Amino acid sequence: MMELEILASGYGLVEGPRVDEQDRLYFSDVVLGGLYRRSPSGSVEDLIPGRKHIGGMAFNEGGGLVFCGKGGLAAWDEKTRTVRDIVTHFEGKPLQFNDMTPDDQGSIYAGIFGYDPFAHPRPDPAPGALFRIDPPGKMVLLWDGIELSNGLGLSPDRKLLYHSDSGTDTVWVYDVMPDRTLKDRRPFAKVPAGVPDGLAVDVEGGVWVAAAMGGQVVHFSSDGTLERQLKVPLDMPSSLVFGGRDLQDLYIVTGDVRYFGEDPIEPPPQAAIYRTRAAVPGLPVPKARF
Repeated sequence: MMELEILASGYGLVEGPRVDEQDRLYFSDVVLGGLYRRSPSGSVEDLIPGRKHIGGMAFNEGGGLVFCGKGGLAAWDEKTRTVRDIVTHFEGKPLQFNDMTPDDQGSIYAGIFGYDPFAHPRPDPAPGALFRIDPPGKMVLLWDGIELSNGLGLSPDRKLLYHSDSGTDTVWVYDVMPDRTLKDRRPFAKVPAGVPDGLAVDVEGGVWVAAAMGGQVVHFSSDGTLERQLKVPLDMPSSLVFGGRDLQDLYIVTGDVRYFGEDPIEPPPQAAIYRTRAAVPGLPVPKARF
C-alpha cells in the first residue's frame, strides 16, 4: 500500500519538481509565480520570487538550475542568485516552453506551446513542437505538430524518449538515434482518466505519469502495460519526480483546478505536494551543461 504524506500546500499550479543530492525539493508555481526550494526540515525558500510559467527544470553542471517556460530557456546561478537567458526566440518568434528533460550530453529536450494555454480568455489551440537545445544554446527542431507538450523522460538505455502530449491524451514514445534525432513516434500508453502531464522513469524502464484532471498517478511497465493507479487527494496531479538516497521517494505535485476556470477564486490556493515510496527506484536524471 502506497501511503501519501503531504509536504506542503497553498500553491496554484506546482510544476517542474527536481530533488538534489541534499534531498532538497525544487519546484515552481506556474500561475502564482516563484521557483521554490523545500529543505528536508520542511522550510521553503523562494529562489526566484514572482517568476511565472516555469514548466520544467534540471540541475546544471557546476551548480544552479536550468529552467524553461514562458520567455524561453534560462539558467539560475545559485552563487549570484541571478538568471541568464539561454534561448528566447526561434525563427524570430518568442518561445513558451513547458516541460523538459536533460540527456547525458547535457542538452535539453523541451516542448513548446503553439498558443498560451494560461491566457484568459484561452485562445484557439495551435500545435507546438519538440526541440533539443544543445549547449551553449543551439536549437534543433525534432518534431512538429505536438498539440500540448508535457512531460518528457529518457529510457534507461537512452534509446527511447517518452513524451506526454496532453492534447492527444497520449504518452508517445520515440526512438532516439545515435545522432540524437528522433524517429518512429508511436503511442506508448494512455492514462485511464484525465490527460497525461509530467512523467518520471524508473530503473526498469517503467514510466510513472501524472494524470491531470484524473485525480491519480499511474505506473506503466516498459511495454506500456498499466500496472498501478495511485489516487491523489486533488483532481490535478501535474508532475512527479524520484528522490531520496535510494531514489525510491516519489514526489507528486499538483494544481488547483480553480485556476483553469473563469470563476473568481476564493483564497487560499489549494495545490499541494505529496511524497510516497515506490517499489522500484527512479532512474537518475542527468545534469544540463549550460
